[in-house]
Amino acid sequence: MAASSPVAAPLSLGAPRPAWLTDLPVLLVAVVWGASYLAAKGITTTHTVIAVLVLRFAVVLPVLVVAGWARLRALSAAQWRGASTLGLILSGIFLLETYGVVHTSATNAGLIISLTMIFTPLAEAAVHRARPRADGSAGAAPMPRAFLAAAALSVTGVVLLTQGGGFTAPSLGDLLMLLAAVARTVHVLAMSRTKAVQGADALSLTTVQLGAAVAVFAVIAAFPGTGASPWAVALDFGPREWAGLLFLSVFCTLFAFFVQMWAVRRTSPSRVSLLLGTEPLWAADAGIALAGDRPGVLGLVGAVLVLAGTSWGRRAVGEGAG
Repeated sequence: MAASSPVAAPLSLGAPRPAWLTDLPVLLVAVVWGASYLAAKGITTTHTVIAVLVLRFAVVLPVLVVAGWARLRALSAAQWRGASTLGLILSGIFLLETYGVVHTSATNAGLIISLTMIFTPLAEAAVHRARPRADGSAGAAPMPRAFLAAAALSVTGVVLLTQGGGFTAPSLGDLLMLLAAVARTVHVLAMSRTKAVQGADALSLTTVQLGAAVAVFAVIAAFPGTGASPWAVALDFGPREWAGLLFLSVFCTLFAFFVQMWAVRRTSPSRVSLLLGTEPLWAADAGIALAGDRPGVLGLVGAVLVLAGTSWGRRAVGEGAG
């Protein structure tokens, strides 16, 4: 359950640096993001979703504000409005993901959300009426057949994954995770098309977005019938729940964001994206090894197809971007 952030252009490097020294922290981000679905499922129930979201981001927001205070003050009014609007979309993503993971397995959640990597290029192609390129511009060529085949493979995989115990209607959680993947795609497109934020500092942009999302969660929490209050949930948490919440806040949000900012200045955005794209693999590993998820033979075949399809799709778009 990753917090979205823009990818900056890499800065020029001084002395050469072994690639693995940069790759390893980014890969660790993918690992903790993969484990985040299991962590969220372990501390969240249907009645505590809103409270957990308030607590998760209220913990990290002050750190982000302090770290980027000067740059926050430098944002224009248009940039504040643009980032806040993106934050509203981000709040929808986290609501869908968190409610979704409560109602499905951690394995399904991590694999279904990976369809974002398929949905985004398709949506970009539809919006620009041309194939998107790796640098964000629109190419003149149609979407490569390899990508369309990869998309079909991924969708087939999701169908099999959600039918691991036999062909039945997908669970509510599976459908919510599918909507979350669509919402992530909308967020990426909105970020690329909101001109006001395109020149904004990455830290400031993320801080404003998370602040807007927390405000949405706090407003929802104030209404009766939306579940337990953040204060009540905080008081009811034991050491295990607090450990899970801090893992989501510190590692899956703060650590992940700062590693991304650090890495894209030392390597290429495409390399960072490729490493982060292993997130669903770690989500499946965590769900099966730690939570005892048993997707069945059909589910395992579906998981393999999802992983293969999303990986093939990323390569197909990248290779066609030249």
